[in-house]
Amino acid sequence: MLLYFCIMKIQNDILLRAARGERTERTPVWLMRQAGRILPEYRAIRAKLSGFKELVETPELAAEVTIQPVDILGVDAAIIFSDILVIPEAMGLPYSMLESTGPFFEKTIQNSSDVSHLRIPDPEDALGYVMEAIRITKRELNGRVPLIGFAGAPWTIFSYMVEGKGSKTFSRAKRMLYTDPILSHQLLDKITESTILYLQAQVKNGADIVQIFDSWAGVLSPAQYNEFAIPYISRICSAIKDVPVIVFAKGAFFARAALASLSCDVIGLDWNMDIAESRKLIGPDKTLQGNMDPCLLYADYETIKKETKLMLDAFGSGRHIANLGHGLYPDTDRDKVRCFIDTIKEYQK
Repeated sequence: MLLYFCIMKIQNDILLRAARGERTERTPVWLMRQAGRILPEYRAIRAKLSGFKELVETPELAAEVTIQPVDILGVDAAIIFSDILVIPEAMGLPYSMLESTGPFFEKTIQNSSDVSHLRIPDPEDALGYVMEAIRITKRELNGRVPLIGFAGAPWTIFSYMVEGKGSKTFSRAKRMLYTDPILSHQLLDKITESTILYLQAQVKNGADIVQIFDSWAGVLSPAQYNEFAIPYISRICSAIKDVPVIVFAKGAFFARAALASLSCDVIGLDWNMDIAESRKLIGPDKTLQGNMDPCLLYADYETIKKETKLMLDAFGSGRHIANLGHGLYPDTDRDKVRCFIDTIKEYQK
């Protein structure tokens, strides 16, 4: 089965070609959180389940909602439906997803004993449901578009494991960086090793490209990011072979030059990162991804078309994958999302 995935030709491979820096006939497009609450078809499946985690852990359903945006929105890639927090759970720190407030960890990492009790899991065992979802998705896509795998960056996973929930400041997690940097590095090292194995397993099971999400990069200072984030992301990038790697560090405008040094193929930009400045800092040898403000999709159709074309003009003829600067918001009109996608696919520079 895995050999079949390796040799199967992808019919629409424009995203992979753009990631590798090859010439493309147009700009490819996919969206973060494209499989989710903007689609009634997704909500219909969720309504039958006990919650978000049941969907993540049911491979057949995870595969179904992964493919929905390909069929309904016309994006150039599918991204496996999962969650970045499956890694801490597999390491021995279970979480729940509270409908009104988001993720919650009943137990958090507070000391060296807590870190020592964490395991580096075998992803085929502890995260077998993700691997099965990838295999099912690849079979059902049948080579139509590539499949994106993903994981959270070590600092972002660290922040949840120490904080125990979402936060505006992640002050508990940052406190550990200041008060116990040795312990912080020990935890980050375990997260990194677990993430490398996890992403390698995703590639082995059929992921054509992977993205590393550093969702909380922007709460760190430049010095902290250089010490507690960049080295660990670098290890992950260097360990992933045979497929392109995307790094998306939200809010890390100060780290763009450092991100350019990584052995990744694509760097994601959020909507606060100026496109021309980013290209200058990052250079011509990496593909840039992004970076429309998700709130644009609340506007009227003509405004969406105009601003989308301005974004494409700003990226110019350089290496580019169109996306939002963060994930889709759940109250976004599906037809306006489709307008954004169609404008990109129809645009000729």
